[in-house]
Amino acid sequence: MIFHFRSYYSLRFGTLSPKKLVENAVKAGITKLLLADINNSTAWSDVYKACKEERVDFVAGMEFRKNERLLYICIARNREGFHEINEYLSACNLRKTKVADHAPPFNNVYVLYPLECGFPDMFRENEYIAVRPSQLNRLVQSRYRKYLNRMCAWVPLSFENRKEGISDYEVHRHLRAIDNNCLLPMLKDFMLANDDEYVSDLIKIREDYSQEPVLLENAEEILRHCSFDINLKGSRNKKVFTGSRYDDKLLLQKLTFDGFSLRYPGKSEHVKIRIEKELETIDRMGFSSYFLMAWDIIRYSMSQGFYHVGRGSGANSIVAYCLYITNVDPVELDLYFERFINPKRSSPPDFDIDFSWKDRDKVQDYIFKRYGSRHTALLGMMQTFRDKSVYRELGKVYGLPKAEIDAMVEERRSLKAEDEVVKKIIAISNAIREFPNLRSIHAGGILISEEPITMYSALDLPPKGLPTVQWDMYTAENLGYEKFDILSQRGIGHIGDSIRLIAENRKEKVDIHNITALKEDSYIPNLLENGETIGCFYVESPAMRSLLKKLRCCDYLSLVVASSIIRPGVSSSGMMHEYIRRFHFPEKVVYPHPILKELLNETFGVMVYQEDVLKVVHHYAGMDLADADILRRAMSGKYRSKAEMQRIVACFHEGAAELGRPEHVTRELWRQIESFSGYSFSKAHSASFAVESYQSLFLKVYYPLEFMCSVINNFGGYYRSWVYFAEARRLGAEICTPCINDGAYLTSLHGNRLVVGFIHVKSMEEKYIKHILRERNVGGNFKGIYDFTERVSLNREQIILLIRVGAFAFTGKSKPELLWELFGKSQKNTPDPDRKQLFSVAVEERQLPDLHAGKLEDAYDEMELIGFPVSISWFDILQTSFRGEIMSIEMKENLGRRCRMLGVLLTIKPVRTKKNELMYFASFMDVAGHFFEAVHFPQSLKQYPFRGNGTYLLFGKIVNDFGATSMEVEKMAKMELKSDPRG
Repeated sequence: MIFHFRSYYSLRFGTLSPKKLVENAVKAGITKLLLADINNSTAWSDVYKACKEERVDFVAGMEFRKNERLLYICIARNREGFHEINEYLSACNLRKTKVADHAPPFNNVYVLYPLECGFPDMFRENEYIAVRPSQLNRLVQSRYRKYLNRMCAWVPLSFENRKEGISDYEVHRHLRAIDNNCLLPMLKDFMLANDDEYVSDLIKIREDYSQEPVLLENAEEILRHCSFDINLKGSRNKKVFTGSRYDDKLLLQKLTFDGFSLRYPGKSEHVKIRIEKELETIDRMGFSSYFLMAWDIIRYSMSQGFYHVGRGSGANSIVAYCLYITNVDPVELDLYFERFINPKRSSPPDFDIDFSWKDRDKVQDYIFKRYGSRHTALLGMMQTFRDKSVYRELGKVYGLPKAEIDAMVEERRSLKAEDEVVKKIIAISNAIREFPNLRSIHAGGILISEEPITMYSALDLPPKGLPTVQWDMYTAENLGYEKFDILSQRGIGHIGDSIRLIAENRKEKVDIHNITALKEDSYIPNLLENGETIGCFYVESPAMRSLLKKLRCCDYLSLVVASSIIRPGVSSSGMMHEYIRRFHFPEKVVYPHPILKELLNETFGVMVYQEDVLKVVHHYAGMDLADADILRRAMSGKYRSKAEMQRIVACFHEGAAELGRPEHVTRELWRQIESFSGYSFSKAHSASFAVESYQSLFLKVYYPLEFMCSVINNFGGYYRSWVYFAEARRLGAEICTPCINDGAYLTSLHGNRLVVGFIHVKSMEEKYIKHILRERNVGGNFKGIYDFTERVSLNREQIILLIRVGAFAFTGKSKPELLWELFGKSQKNTPDPDRKQLFSVAVEERQLPDLHAGKLEDAYDEMELIGFPVSISWFDILQTSFRGEIMSIEMKENLGRRCRMLGVLLTIKPVRTKKNELMYFASFMDVAGHFFEAVHFPQSLKQYPFRGNGTYLLFGKIVNDFGATSMEVEKMAKMELKSDPRG
């Protein structure tokens, strides 16, 4: 019999995980199983691996459905057959066409058509009719008898036959209702699997088929010809970059030593020795082509003027540094190459390369064209049912009103299971939690394969528009793929745009890659130590600016430390605060064990980096490098085997005990290690972030307006756009409203005039903006309203919008005057876009009444249309003229004093106390444009809560925390604005 299993990767249909699927097969005595999920090949490697462990023969296949209807099941005779199946589905997905009603001709694939679909006009040699046990009684009819020799015994299996709790079939019904976005009673039979699709008594099933033994014989014959064997060890990436491994080795040597002469002009001999060692290791492990492909990607991006950051463990390699893949010098930071590649490392390394969000698509396009679409694909990702989404989906299945669903979601931890519907929802949600729900795309992973990608996966075509494998990074790792993480971030956009803007405005060429010069700059430390880092990548948040002050951060190396201990893992474990305390009082550091002083002396006994954890587990608990590497991947969120992780936990405690380590020290160390999970940085990763921060800081020091303009235009940062405009004003910019003559779609810089881009104007459509800019480029600047309306075809609502936002301020006329002029123009003079005047016509000047508009009216227009006042500041709109008793820069001189400060609210961060009460850390900006921090404890918040965005008067005590000042707020009031003069 053909036992056809579906896993829960038959999304919103199956209920069996790969592990449970194989367990059920073994329990039932099945020795050969077919995995054929619906329209995907996601689960095959997990099921294959489990089959190998349980000594069950594995057969690969796929079930094809269209509009819920089962069309046919394809069974691969071998790996070539699996390739054919994947190719067929990929072609349909990439062309966005549905699968055909009849299977195409295959060379190494058997095709089974379900009995209920009727019979093909003509059977191919590889095609059969699949008959399930419940259909055997139909075969007594004469019309079926003549096809018996083309029929086979087919047992589809989707569920586990559990005796307790909710049945798998009930879970299946709920999944189908979620998938069809309908109520449970609205499900049709064709949407569902049969309720008997679970493993039952094989002897009885065989007896049922014995009345038609030819079905069993045909099934056995099909399976006899099917085998699937693959070696899961080794790399599947493109094996050579040039033409052979030897040539790859020679090319990598040449490129590395070319870079060595530029990176290390002193020709340091010990660096050269380490490079030779690295090159030898890279070649021995077969990674030369991998390095060359990374170099090739960087070479292309730099030729296009793109900026990048190479980060992650790859920065531990001097070879990567010499190839300009990364800008982190591993010699300077004493980074060991074995963290990146070591003989006991169980997984290959990967490179994380960040590009500007504007450039990444071009880099991806190059990779696909350079290495070919048959060998290149994006890495997939699986979204699972989890958290609130489970309750929302199930609430809709039961037809609950939105208000009830919202209440259920918010109160799910204290739900009373008295209501039958609530009981059922809780039970089903527990059953499907962490089930795969939707296939998606990995943040940036790209695979470059030696064999065609479809040898291992069918391909999807998500909205991204590039072929994507149907499995995730865990499967990629199991198969031996080293992914290239081609990521994007706004911070690099700031840097790249700044360089271009500096070249245009100042005719200067800035070498932002001269990292040595940046580290030696004498002005950057001042910005760091004082937290003057608004707009700069990774160092602008209130928490980070406070940390910079607490650590007296004044150089690159101290920034590397700060970039790591700010991470949630170190912070949540309490070790960030402990590090700060030990930094200020190193003489009070007590090491719980002598070996920890030896290992962690540089970080005052605190585990800051992944490398610190690896050193501790290796030297303190005696764990070998292979187990340490498993722990490293778990800390990075790149490992999912719970059983293996439990083994590592036991190994740590047992190893420490065998070495006689004190039990209380061992427990505390493991607590700290666990807190790193999912949040830890390698030292090289922190160093990469610090390099990018330094690049941003350099630009802010020497080209502040170009830099702030670029920050604004990349729409990325910790704060809202108006904060960056305010910072630009503090740095000397004159902020101007959008202008039809000087303005552009994005914000533009003219000398020290920063003209707000039209993109910031609410309700201003992009097509109209581009139309205006095209006409200006062709016909020159506009002279006024009349000239504008003659040349640009725009409806009056959009012109009024332009007037109100200040786009005609260059005329020197007030807004009422401009509106009078607009409405005084005859309606019949709407311009014809295809008709151009040869000569300008003199316009009769009309005598207008005395029309005035003040700055306050302009500010209210700007707040309504742009989101913040441009002509005047937030403080100029207040009813009060009081600006606070002290300013931000005076807080250090007023420690311990209770006083009043006035500030515009920038951001707030909620935090729960040990008593589970809500408190806030808030950031404000004073009238001089400087930031200050405030702490709002629960007792104060109860009486004086936040009342939305605006300007607040704060009363409280000025305190100092290791050099970072803030106000502990006792009272707070939101300030009233002057009334809107527009009426």
